[in-house]
Amino acid sequence: MIRAALLGMAVVLALACPAGAETPRGDPAAAPALQPGFRAPRTPWGDPDLRGTWPLQAIWDAGIPLQREDGTGPGGWLTDAEYAQRLADAEKSDAEFSVELGGGGTNGLADWLRHSALGRRSALLVDPPDGRLPPLTPGAEALYAKGRSTWQTGGATDWIDDLDPFERCITRGFPAVMLPQPYNNGIRLFQAPGYVVLQLETFGSRVIPLGDTPRWPEPVRAWHGDSRGHWEGDTLVIETTNIVDGDSVTRDLAHRAAGPFPGRDHATLPVGPAARTVERLTMTGPDTIDYRVTYSDPATFTAPWTVALEWTRDESYAIYEYACHEGNTAREAITAARAGRKAKR
Repeated sequence: MIRAALLGMAVVLALACPAGAETPRGDPAAAPALQPGFRAPRTPWGDPDLRGTWPLQAIWDAGIPLQREDGTGPGGWLTDAEYAQRLADAEKSDAEFSVELGGGGTNGLADWLRHSALGRRSALLVDPPDGRLPPLTPGAEALYAKGRSTWQTGGATDWIDDLDPFERCITRGFPAVMLPQPYNNGIRLFQAPGYVVLQLETFGSRVIPLGDTPRWPEPVRAWHGDSRGHWEGDTLVIETTNIVDGDSVTRDLAHRAAGPFPGRDHATLPVGPAARTVERLTMTGPDTIDYRVTYSDPATFTAPWTVALEWTRDESYAIYEYACHEGNTAREAITAARAGRKAKR
């Protein structure tokens, strides 16, 4: 009887998805789906228990881009052929894994792709619906083009005000610190009555009060902003304002803003004074969290945008000191640039 039932299911699936058809997928911007029968565990004081270690390295290793690339499958998902290629690349990388000094490869990436809700996603952006960043405002476009960073070619490096906050080991930007990056992707979440703490492997921790607590006065700013959290059912909602605003053109280091994305392509994006984020964290299973962040900055983007990730628990992941200034690379960037110009005279 079991074999007959399985055969019947196979026939139904074959009729629903004939040879050559693509596997149907839902809207990646829709509310997260919970595993059947799952309900988030509770802390001793009754809040949903999100505590744990949630590294994002697999998302980066899988090569899932921020924006949807031209020609990828519709609706924010890879086609079956594109997914097969991503999986084959991951299997090849896993086969090359080595713990020896100078070794490479990945460990368990293919298995992660098979089980993660992100495995078939074509991009991290889920809104706008086309999976592309909204256009910049004219003023932001001009600042972005004129911005200075050693990550952008052609600029002279004469002093620390030519370096962006990441190059000075201050921050990768916000919410950039919450998004996948090439390395040091660890996030550890702690909870206590009235507080949530997000320990980031790079550039410190975010201490987030819960409930209706007073916000900072408008002039008071921080690189990762002023965050306040509250619960909407089992979802932790974090609203952040008072992010350091500015651009990469100014010589005023207090307003040498850090862009909202990690990576070279967006290193000089400006940040407007009204920039804010809304983050939503929902446990979807014992070892997964649906994380979404919506960024609004009317001075920079013509519309808000939203990134959606799945965090996967890994309690074996160790977070070590992030010695960003090891080797004093900021000094080297300046002295090397000066020496290079002197040699050309």
